[in-house]
Amino acid sequence: MTPDISSTDLAGIGIGPFNLSLAALAHNVPGLNARFFDQKRTFSWHPGLAFDNSAMQTSYLKDMVTPVLPTSVWSFLNYLVQQGRFYDFMAARFDTVSRREFTDYMAWVAHELGTCQFDAAVREVDHDGQRFVLRMASGQILRARGLSVGTGPVPNLPQDAPVCPNCFHGIEYLERQPDITGKRVAVIGGGQTGAEIVLDLLGADPMPAELTWLSRRSAFWQLQEGGLVDQIYTPAYHDVFLNLTDAVKEAAVSAQKYSSDGLTPATADEIYRQIYRHRYVEGRDIVSLHPGRTVTRIERRFGGFHLNAETPVGGVEELTADIVILATGFRPAVPACLDPIRDRLNIEAGGALELDTRYRVQWDGPEETPIYGLNHGRQSHGIVDPQLSLTAWRSAAILEDFTGKPIFDALRRVSAGLVDWADGRVSEDTVRIPA
Repeated sequence: MTPDISSTDLAGIGIGPFNLSLAALAHNVPGLNARFFDQKRTFSWHPGLAFDNSAMQTSYLKDMVTPVLPTSVWSFLNYLVQQGRFYDFMAARFDTVSRREFTDYMAWVAHELGTCQFDAAVREVDHDGQRFVLRMASGQILRARGLSVGTGPVPNLPQDAPVCPNCFHGIEYLERQPDITGKRVAVIGGGQTGAEIVLDLLGADPMPAELTWLSRRSAFWQLQEGGLVDQIYTPAYHDVFLNLTDAVKEAAVSAQKYSSDGLTPATADEIYRQIYRHRYVEGRDIVSLHPGRTVTRIERRFGGFHLNAETPVGGVEELTADIVILATGFRPAVPACLDPIRDRLNIEAGGALELDTRYRVQWDGPEETPIYGLNHGRQSHGIVDPQLSLTAWRSAAILEDFTGKPIFDALRRVSAGLVDWADGRVSEDTVRIPA
């Protein structure tokens, strides 16, 4: 039987927020044929962490399109209008939007766009010397000039962690719904995910018998936020970051960690209030917080789990738990469908695709058939890369690079910002004094 062969200009693998933004902006580019594929049946965004009270840490104006094309029909504001709730939303005076509503917005974009196809797994991607060849699970074959990899990171699990129904990554928390009644529960990870899981457990009825929260961080640090901090999430700083040396980039990313990976003040304050209430008002001293601990071993024992954790002074603490929830973050990964060309790709030590300044993956293929890596540029493009803040701006930059045309005027109307960054470049007008 002859396979169904079709072609497109740009093919996107994975439909998360980043490829979705690319799809939404590509919709407004005349003459560009772009198609995006995801193996899921419908759009979802970490459903296992979709707590009802979880709020976005990024403004809803930094949606899929608004920062570069506010007139697009795929904006969050148009979503509110189309859902008949614009005035109700504005009257609520929300400081930010709930994660659940923003996910509904993205699902609306994904399923209204005709270029996003779900239940469409890409089995493998090869290159025939002129085009990429995508072989779909359905048997269809698609040829494309460009590729956009937006499959997202994968759960970062401790080495030798005994993953099972009672020891699992936090991304599965709401989907697993473990029975915590009378159980000893350990949550590992001091970021926002760990905090939201701990807060949910503190509000459970009935509660666990014990709740232990461990973190490698020296304390349960909150977000660094505000107008001055947010300057690192602007195109102006991004351009500066690209010109820094690798060593300075690494130091900058480390120093900026808690501008994106700290606890929201509201979550941290509510956790504290809940612990205070349980301990002093209700007389239930069941919660234990352990910062500065590095869990080095998790092993099954007597129907539960035995954990070893190193302390900052070199000691080792031991504890037992019936349920272990690993809020241990994510790591970049190259999707298996790229295995046919994997040995042609430059891959960083941490598992991310190596990118140039244009978000192109460094590989040995033709310049005219680029691969774009989304959420692979933390090392090369800075701490903003895995965040939503510059999603639309990055998508616009990729589309201009791919088409070779100046499509989005917003890219050339970017403010220099309110901070004078030292970018390490030497002006042509600099006067050099001879030694």
